[in-house]
Amino acid sequence: MANGRRLLTVIPLLTVSLFFLEACNGGKVGVCYGRNADDLPTPDKVAQLTQLHSIKYVRIYDANIQVLKAFANTGVELMIGIPNSDLLAISQFQSNADSWLKNNILPYYPATMITYITVGAEITESPANVSSLVLPSMTKIHISLKKVGLHKRIKVSSTHSLGVLSRSFPPSAGAFDSKFAFFLKPMLEFLVENQSPFMIDLYPYYAYRDSSGNVSLDYALFNPSADVIDPNTGLVYTNMFDAQMDAIFFALMALNFRTLKVMVTESGWPNKGAPKETAATPDNAQSYNTNLVRHVINNTGTPAKPGEEIDVYIFSLFNENRKPGLESERNWGLFYPDQTTIYSLDLTGKGDIDVVTGENITTSNGTWCVASGSASEQVLKNALDWACGPGNVDCSAIQPSQPCFQPDSLPSHASYAFNSYYQQNGANDVSCSFGGAGIKTTKDPSYDKCIYATSGKVSRANSTGPSSVPSAAQSSASSSMIGCLCLIPLLFHPLQYVYLFAG
Repeated sequence: MANGRRLLTVIPLLTVSLFFLEACNGGKVGVCYGRNADDLPTPDKVAQLTQLHSIKYVRIYDANIQVLKAFANTGVELMIGIPNSDLLAISQFQSNADSWLKNNILPYYPATMITYITVGAEITESPANVSSLVLPSMTKIHISLKKVGLHKRIKVSSTHSLGVLSRSFPPSAGAFDSKFAFFLKPMLEFLVENQSPFMIDLYPYYAYRDSSGNVSLDYALFNPSADVIDPNTGLVYTNMFDAQMDAIFFALMALNFRTLKVMVTESGWPNKGAPKETAATPDNAQSYNTNLVRHVINNTGTPAKPGEEIDVYIFSLFNENRKPGLESERNWGLFYPDQTTIYSLDLTGKGDIDVVTGENITTSNGTWCVASGSASEQVLKNALDWACGPGNVDCSAIQPSQPCFQPDSLPSHASYAFNSYYQQNGANDVSCSFGGAGIKTTKDPSYDKCIYATSGKVSRANSTGPSSVPSAAQSSASSSMIGCLCLIPLLFHPLQYVYLFAG
């Protein structure tokens, strides 16, 4: 992104084809469970913790017996790993792969729901050159699974860093590094043949940290910001995550792998860093991960693939104090080792929930968030579109004939939407940023029957009648609602959303 051209653009709403989503469940959100730390809770307590907070998908980096036993009969789906150090033995002999499966999978499956095996991790970043060992190991593990009839239930793949690309900007120029072609293309063919996903670890944090002069913090955090336009396609990018995803999609398309599913096996934001890592804070970690979860469950997709279902694993469950490197490397956790929360995160994407107590966050302390009088009309419009779309705010109260429609002005409508987002996302400075378009106030902006939310509880402003449109979160939470609400992005501009009922 260092050479990215940043523009605020006004793109006319075009009459285009809309793609209906057959289901509104959205992509899956999991959490990575790394164990490179002292005083971590025992695996059985970790399994209880994930159940308590409805974490249904967990990635581990080996096949630790105690972890596999702990997650038996929990309903949690596990992605387990074969470390790079084990690839040599497995790649050489089929009997070694058979033994690995016999010892590490069969005694625990299906009580422990193992759904993926990752063969090697970020192999292009490994100090030892194990690239040539990955595909032979994947093939042998797949053969072992096939022998016992599990090859369709447990998928085999390998994870990669963004370093597998030689170019990532603009996204349409995304290309795999030619020095990895000898193993990469056969691996992709293996994935297609066996209906396994291509796995990638994406970290907008590093792109921002290493090039903060060219990448805005809001752009990295999914917050409203100046758009980035791909000069080759005209596609408009509102966040770094989508740009990185599309770089992968375009790299795959360049090799004619257009239908291969892409899964994000790591993404997140550090909650603490070295003095020069000023963006590594709990507020930024909360903002990034909250926005990421909503982006995933809404099936927003990316500019190149609107509506694409993307599964993501958040890194990581715990801070890991034994990891080397800068301070941030040890501080990516949602929890401290004593299981207390580092910051609030709702993994359902329906609101900001304290991950320890399960309670709504109520920290507004008599403050509201409204539109800044100094914000331009275009910035307000972009921020309002974002809040009512990916921000998951219920904007029914500002629709015609509803309590907050009048005055029918952009600042008034934006203020209502900004405050709703602010209150349901911890009522902190980050949740009132909106790229500088939001400002906090201690004066209650409510008027007549238009009631602005407070204390983490989002007001519906007594919204009634046929023009009331529920939010995506409401529709997914209500089992009695007929059909479901999908957010369908219009082609050519991901900030524009239309609410459609399906089913």
